[in-house]
Amino acid sequence: MVDGYLLDKADAARQSTRNEVIRTWSRRSTILPQFVGLTFGVYNGQKFIPVNVTEEMVGHKFGEFSPTRNFHGHSGAGDKKVAK
Repeated sequence: MVDGYLLDKADAARQSTRNEVIRTWSRRSTILPQFVGLTFGVYNGQKFIPVNVTEEMVGHKFGEFSPTRNFHGHSGAGDKKVAK
């Protein structure tokens, strides 16, 4: 499943000589072989994360390469110093 406008933008980027970032909000779209070598700005709800598409990414979704949450680690016993 790929949004139609994304295919049009990718074709236009292939035709132009400029290396520009293609901004997209479609995290659900599947990465196709036509997208290899292009850079997409995938929106994560706050900003656009640049994703350079490689061969290994074909078949995955854009959302997999643009995390929406930041993990800061678990709190608890690891944070305390143990006195002996």
